[in-house]
Amino acid sequence: MTDLQVECYSGHTYAQEPRAFVWQGQRVEVEAIEARWRTPDGPVFRVRAQSEEVFELRYHETEDRWSIAQALEGPSGLDTPGGSQRICGTL
Repeated sequence: MTDLQVECYSGHTYAQEPRAFVWQGQRVEVEAIEARWRTPDGPVFRVRAQSEEVFELRYHETEDRWSIAQALEGPSGLDTPGGSQRICGTL
């Protein structure tokens, strides 16, 4: 499992809105948040990168870690789960 570093805005709550993350050794800026929802584990964000790739970022509150899945084109949905590291703060 590789570490996932996420930069995010934290206003009234921690991990309120992801702004960038490191994916496969490259810093990826979030162009848009397409959807957000909450699970029992914590917040989830479906984000579009400047490259037009779509990712799902999940913050696991009890474990204080992020995970990622890259959205693949077609009906197969999200794939490639990853690990995490908390690097979140006000930008």
